[in-house]
Parts: sequence; structure tokens; C-alpha cells
Amino acid sequence: MGMQVGDKKAGGLNSEINITPLADVMLVLLIIVMLIAPLLNQGVDLVLPEAVNTTDKPENDSQTSLAVTASGEFFVDKIPVSETNLLRELNAALDRKFERIVLIKADTDAQYSFVMNILDRLQRAGIEDIALVTERKMGSAGAAGGGE
Repeated sequence: MGMQVGDKKAGGLNSEINITPLADVMLVLLIIVMLIAPLLNQGVDLVLPEAVNTTDKPENDSQTSLAVTASGEFFVDKIPVSETNLLRELNAALDRKFERIVLIKADTDAQYSFVMNILDRLQRAGIEDIALVTERKMGSAGAAGGGE
């Protein structure tokens, strides 16, 4: 409780600021942000193929990503897209971004024909800056060893 300034009978004013409601609102907002933030970063559930000769390039919002799932679904920047609208959505995403490069993330179990069809369609559309995203293979000793 704040300290009373002035005479109660004379109708004195309380000059202290009560910050309890502000602290309550800020704590609720903090909890909401902490719960929602991890959900916003979820992407398409893929198992990327492994490769030894990969280069680390951090993923950011200035890049356009195309994900191909094992069941043949397509996602442009984590948004589901039909195969017929794929090029239109990719071009729209590329126009919104500074970097005109397409990062293809294909699931390990995705059909080879899906990926080759996409590469062919992108080349015919004039999109030539394409990168295939893989996971870095952890050492060659695990791949050469047997019996696991």
C-alpha cells in the first residue's frame, strides 16, 4: 500500500505510482512470448540427406526455401503450395527477397523424380541460383564402421 500524502480529511492526493498492474501485465506478456516463440520457428518436418562436403550457411529470412516432403508435398518458405502453383509462388517469394537464390530441402525419402522435376522447372523459368541443403555427416568413421 502506498504512503498517503496530505490530509485524508482534506482530500489529499497520492503522488506514488502503483506499478503492480504494469508488472502483472508484463509478466503475462513474457510468459506468452516464451510459450509461443518456439512454435513460430517450426518448419517442415524433413529428414535431410547427409553429405561430407557441406558448407555452413546460416538460414535467414532473406533466403527462399523450397521443401519437398517424402509424400511429395511442396512448401515455399514453410507455406504449403500445390505443384501447379509452385513456380508462381516461388517467383513471388523471390520478388519479395533481396537474395534470388532457392534453397531446396528435400527429404531423404522424397522421390528423386520430384527433385529433378523441380530443378528442371526452375531452370526453364530462368531461376539458376539453386542450392541443395543437406545435413553434415558426422565423421567418416561412423559410416565405415559396421555392426550397429
